[in-house]
Amino acid sequence: MTASPAVPPAADDTGRWLHDLVADLLPPMRSITGEGVRTTLRTVARALGPGVPFTVHEVPSGTPVLDWTVPREWNVTSARLIGPDGRTVVDAADNPLHLLGYSTPLRARMSLDELRPHLFSMPDRPDWVPYRTSYYNENWGFCLTDRQLAALPDGEYEVEIDTTLDDGGSLTYGEIVLPGETDDEFLITTHTCHPAMANDNCSGIAVAALLARTLAATERRRHTFRLLFIPGTIGSITWLAGHRADVGRVRHGLVLTGLGDRSDPTYKRSRRGAATVDRAAAVALTETGRPHRVVDFSPYGYDERQFCSPGFDLPVGRLGRGQHGEYPQYHTSADDLDFVTPESLADSYALLRRIVEICERNRTWRNTAPYGEPQLGRRGLYRAIGATMNRQAVEMALLWVLNLADGTRSLLDIAERADLPFDTVAEAADALAGVDLLADESGGPAGVGVGVGVGAGGGASGG
Repeated sequence: MTASPAVPPAADDTGRWLHDLVADLLPPMRSITGEGVRTTLRTVARALGPGVPFTVHEVPSGTPVLDWTVPREWNVTSARLIGPDGRTVVDAADNPLHLLGYSTPLRARMSLDELRPHLFSMPDRPDWVPYRTSYYNENWGFCLTDRQLAALPDGEYEVEIDTTLDDGGSLTYGEIVLPGETDDEFLITTHTCHPAMANDNCSGIAVAALLARTLAATERRRHTFRLLFIPGTIGSITWLAGHRADVGRVRHGLVLTGLGDRSDPTYKRSRRGAATVDRAAAVALTETGRPHRVVDFSPYGYDERQFCSPGFDLPVGRLGRGQHGEYPQYHTSADDLDFVTPESLADSYALLRRIVEICERNRTWRNTAPYGEPQLGRRGLYRAIGATMNRQAVEMALLWVLNLADGTRSLLDIAERADLPFDTVAEAADALAGVDLLADESGGPAGVGVGVGVGAGGGASGG
């Protein structure tokens, strides 16, 4: 690390700060439970600093959660495969990916033929180590490069897997709740269960941590923000099972993953398809003027499929870059620090901030003088916009807002109908509200929002 992750970056150092934090997050032997997750959350806590309320929850193994059960806690002391010559073939201490996730403990000697069903490689990528797990089907194994596998000689091998599966353990997740001026929630989640992969999942953890710092330092938040650092699938199911009474407050949601590779940004819509967060993401991506993708919801992917399951149907989309399975480095040792770039991390963070800002600013207004067009000149509105770059666009925005602000349309609705930039419409609404021509029908005070700069709490932006 070039600097402690607890130190917030200056605006132009955001990408480097995020990349350094990704480096700090890589080493632990992470899985869906265990000390690796706890170590990861301690790193997150340091990066958050003292100003962010971070709570670590432990849910006992065996707890029923929806149609699932919290699994036994898995921990690793060591894991090695030793060849016939006494030399170590692979060692999980060198790379956590070498051990099949959730491997059961074993000490045994066996022939190469007996060993082969427990060895995993990638023939099409002979120099990469694959990521494999066996969470819910007891097994053991090692992952190695295909070149290593092909070079293994016949003879007797020694398997040393020192792991534990504890019925008395727990599932661990982290949570940040930042109260806003309304109880309406913005839910942001990232998974914490993948070991030794920079893009999937360290990039999401790092970007979520920096967003939490920024939000915590923001003086006024309209929404209550809840950020979850959870193991994939079972973590979101566990949280949903314990918060069924709370999910009705979720107005917007984002799952963060794969934010550091060089691919174009990609947004996956919620199951609803046209939720506010879906539309805000489309606006934010279009504003960049750069290539991007917006894809429809499908019940395959990350935790968005749990939040968007039909019984919950929450407005939760997913923000990333390259999608799972679309880049060859996915779930391999090639998803390393060289695969993610400071530039991509900073760009993803800026997009996330912009989506949040649009959702914060989007409101539903009601015209308080709807009979005829109110006289704007005597209220000083035309003089106020006289020095703007595009006076005509602002004047049109004033008229469109007055005409469509009937208590049923949001600012996103009006911007789309008027074919005007969202910020132009939002600024027009703020000006009209400032002279009592609009009443807020959406709840919470006007003018609440998060800036679009890329600094963290205590830096140039965020307050």
